[in-house]
Amino acid sequence: MSPVKASTMDADLQKVFGGTVPDLHEAAVGHDASPALVRALELRSFLALTEEQVARVRDRVHADMGPDRDMGELSADKLRSDAQWLEAALDARDGYRAALGELLRTMPPPDQQARPVRMTQLKATATLPPSAAPAPPRAGAARARRT
Repeated sequence: MSPVKASTMDADLQKVFGGTVPDLHEAAVGHDASPALVRALELRSFLALTEEQVARVRDRVHADMGPDRDMGELSADKLRSDAQWLEAALDARDGYRAALGELLRTMPPPDQQARPVRMTQLKATATLPPSAAPAPPRAGAARARRT
C-alpha cells in the first residue's frame, strides 16, 4: 500500500507543480518550499481522506444491497444512517475539491515564486536655514531675577 493515498485532483497538482505527488511531498518539507505547494498538499491530504470515507460508505451500502444478501437483513435505519454519513462525506469532498481548485487557479505560476522584496531606503539630507533651527531648551522661559 502506498503511503500517499490517491485523490481525484492529483493530475491537476502534477500539472501545476510539475512533479509526481510523492516528489511534491518531498519538495514541501524543504525550507524553501513554496507556501502554495504546502497549502495545496495539505488540502490534497484532506481530500484524499474524505474520498476514502466516501468510498467506504459506498462500498458498505453496495455490500448491504447486494443481490446475494438476505432481504430480511435490510435495515432502513442503517441505510438512513449511511445516507447521512455519505452526504456529509460528499459535502466535505466537494468543499476540499473547491478549495484546492481555487488555490491552483489563483496561485502565481511556479516560475514566479515569491521572492523577498529588497527595499532601498532613501536618505534625505538637508540643512535648515538659521531661522528654522530648533530653539534652545529654555527658550521663552522667564529668567529668574537676581537680587
